[in-house]
Amino acid sequence: MKAEQAPFDHRRVYRLGPLVRRVTAPNPGMMTGPGTNTYLVGRARIAVIDTGVDDSAHIQRVAQAGDGRICWILVTHTHPDHSRGALELQALTGAPIYAHPAPLRGIRDEGFRADAYLDEGDVIESEDFRLRVLHTPGHAANHLCFLLEPEGLLFAGDQVMERVTVVINPPDGDMSAYLDSLERLQGEPIRCIAPGHGAVIEQPRAELERIIKHRLHREQQILDLLAIKARASIHELVEQIYADVPPSLHAMAARSVLAHLLKLRAESRVAHGDDGCWCIASR
Repeated sequence: MKAEQAPFDHRRVYRLGPLVRRVTAPNPGMMTGPGTNTYLVGRARIAVIDTGVDDSAHIQRVAQAGDGRICWILVTHTHPDHSRGALELQALTGAPIYAHPAPLRGIRDEGFRADAYLDEGDVIESEDFRLRVLHTPGHAANHLCFLLEPEGLLFAGDQVMERVTVVINPPDGDMSAYLDSLERLQGEPIRCIAPGHGAVIEQPRAELERIIKHRLHREQQILDLLAIKARASIHELVEQIYADVPPSLHAMAARSVLAHLLKLRAESRVAHGDDGCWCIASR
């Protein structure tokens, strides 16, 4: 599938292909890019993937684009910028809401409720499309991707974002699970990626490889720095490793550094002291 690139005017509905349209929610920002993408999949019956924020104008626009044919509301994960509009869209359309059952402990849409749950291998199927469900934990424990078959278009939620690195934020973010999910996606027949934020990614294998290499590079930077300093706090690690990143982003970078450290501790490669500092684990 060669997806048509389109701009991000949140007042418009853009067609990305014969079966797919996109409406972008009006929540642009440092962590959301142009805003959260809502996708409408299908013709006779429509599945909506990620309703985005609880902005009534946005939800009305999605409902109008569905024209009475919305039959499924699918949620990639229950972070508020992806799921908070689900209940309002349900009120307008009557469509059931589907998500993964794993609960989140950190940032989450506390008012969210699903009518039914999805897990690995489940299928949403209509007359003209088939969406296969992939459970891809890492960014969140309940993160799902949806693969449009046979077109090979992956609706990736926050598993992959255009040109930026996804934050892995414990306790729900798990770096080991995230890397495992990226690696399993490399084995899927993906031709394009439709991310939760940003434009369609036309070279999915190269992008997945880039992200894996980037995360492993950050991991090695942490290990190298701990080998030199003997002991370091997360703040010290961030100041060194992210020296070329604006300080305004350091708080979020610290969350990903913590996720790396927790992965390395589980592998017995680093240890955490009572003073809050981290060090290379003794053998």
